[in-house]
Amino acid sequence: VRDADSGRIYLCTRCPEGTEFLVEFTHSVNLSPVIDTVRAQDGEIRAVKAKFYAFGAGMPTELNPGESFSFTEDGAMEITGITTTYESLNYIVGTVFDYYLTIGGETVNLRELCGRNAHVEILLIGNK
Repeated sequence: VRDADSGRIYLCTRCPEGTEFLVEFTHSVNLSPVIDTVRAQDGEIRAVKAKFYAFGAGMPTELNPGESFSFTEDGAMEITGITTTYESLNYIVGTVFDYYLTIGGETVNLRELCGRNAHVEILLIGNK
């Protein structure tokens, strides 16, 4: 995890091939939780699943080929079968709500780590 503008490293942890990690936050428009599950795969970050509780700006409204939509036991909407890859994930850490990164059983509060309104980039070191 690094500052997208300065490149300052906030957090560096091992992320072997196949490691899944979560990014959790409260959506700024619909004010409900969003949980993105991604995986380190083939040197890239691959989206695996998206879980959310309400529609709003920036939330998916259509499925791509191979994706599935379902409801979870807790009433959330979940999209699985996602195959989109990224070199990095970019977030602006909230000023009101926390952002969390969970990897290897450890959860880090990105707002506490990076500060409010921080522009952060989550990437695999081999990519940049």
